[in-house]
Amino acid sequence: MSQLDLVVIGSGPGGYVAAIKAAQLGLKVALVEKDPVLGGTCLNVGCIPSKALLHSTEVFHQVSHGKKHGLVGGEKVTFDVGAMMTNKDKVVAQLNQGVKFLVSKRGIEIVQGLGRLDKQAGKVLVRSTAGERTLETKNIIIATGSSIVELPFMKFDGETIISSDHGIALKGVPEKMVVVGSGAIGLELGSVWARLGSQVTVVEMLPAIGGPAYDADVAKVAQQAFEKQGIKFELGAKVTGVKKSAGGMALTAERDGKPLEFPADKILVAVGRKANTQGLGAAEAGLKLDERGRVVIDDHFRTNLPGVYAIGDVVAGPMLAHKAEEEGVAAAEIIAGKAGHVNYNIIPGVIYTDPEIAGVGMLESEAKAKNIEVKVGKFQLAGNGRAIATDATTGFVKVIADAKTDKVLGVQIVARGGSEMIAAACAHMEYGASAEDIARTCFAHPTISESFKEAAMAVSKSSIHSL
Repeated sequence: MSQLDLVVIGSGPGGYVAAIKAAQLGLKVALVEKDPVLGGTCLNVGCIPSKALLHSTEVFHQVSHGKKHGLVGGEKVTFDVGAMMTNKDKVVAQLNQGVKFLVSKRGIEIVQGLGRLDKQAGKVLVRSTAGERTLETKNIIIATGSSIVELPFMKFDGETIISSDHGIALKGVPEKMVVVGSGAIGLELGSVWARLGSQVTVVEMLPAIGGPAYDADVAKVAQQAFEKQGIKFELGAKVTGVKKSAGGMALTAERDGKPLEFPADKILVAVGRKANTQGLGAAEAGLKLDERGRVVIDDHFRTNLPGVYAIGDVVAGPMLAHKAEEEGVAAAEIIAGKAGHVNYNIIPGVIYTDPEIAGVGMLESEAKAKNIEVKVGKFQLAGNGRAIATDATTGFVKVIADAKTDKVLGVQIVARGGSEMIAAACAHMEYGASAEDIARTCFAHPTISESFKEAAMAVSKSSIHSL
């Protein structure tokens, strides 16, 4: 193959999107992937399979609790974990094929194997069972993503101490599951197995669930909703290890110097992810990494090596698929001589539980810490017609606006369908909307999204459907 314009290492959301965008812009592209299928963590063992399982268990939960809706005998409905897993695998396989089709139709060569930087500029070495191949290219995008963080004193064994990879592929429902970490992964997989009857306890070192991405009032309401669903929370508890005995296993922790024990059949560790730079040949090539092992880049995704760029989870910033996609597009545009850009102030985050937790922009607590005077509007879903009609009254929408200019600084949502509603917030904030702009936007009725409009109206204390 003659010299390429671009080689992308990694085919996750950032990598394959960068490759497609570059091909659209007329560049000759190769996409290197070490796994047998494209799509990376998100498609194969992350975002997509977890959402399939969340949906399957939501359907089961709704049917089995549908007596008030005239679903007679719903409490006798049973489930088949194997069938749920089969459906999940079909969803993943369909998307695998879809990504491969899109990439191939763009004329992008898919190169199977582990890609690494060569000491010589403009070369990528690809190692596979078929041998080693060298790709010569003008530009390289590193999009190798991230991998699960393992606690040094609690190594994954795939049976009792498990990661999210194992948590989306269990063959049966554990009687007792302890989840370490209350971020998106922990709460989502905890919800999946709790709906199927597992006694789930979430152990979190911080004083609130969801991490630092949400205000305390949001975390509190979400936690109360999950507790009603049977999930227990142990906050402010530092995990210390695992205690095994003839009677079983227990997670050990401490709070305020006092020891704690939580019996479990499965311990799901979901404490974060780390950048994938091992095997990349970073040290040999002289690629600069930061103290957390992430690739160091400038404002245009350029590394310290000429012609080498990096995007997604392997660089600093939130480890989110949509952030990686935006960076992939922008990096490809820059390489093609265009003006690529990502607005990092408007990167939404979502936890896909029921209710969903979604947010974008600045927190109220963050604004106060920066001495920014804000006005806050809230609207409870209990006052929304569609929410009442669909058993979705838990939660609220919160709009944070600059007190002087009325510009929307942030939006947070606890609501069923919050992941879809946050898109409207992103769209308005992208053009610098004021709370009044949103308040004067016509929303369809009845929709839960009307709560967003009402929250924006509440910023100026003019909400129609709340006092």
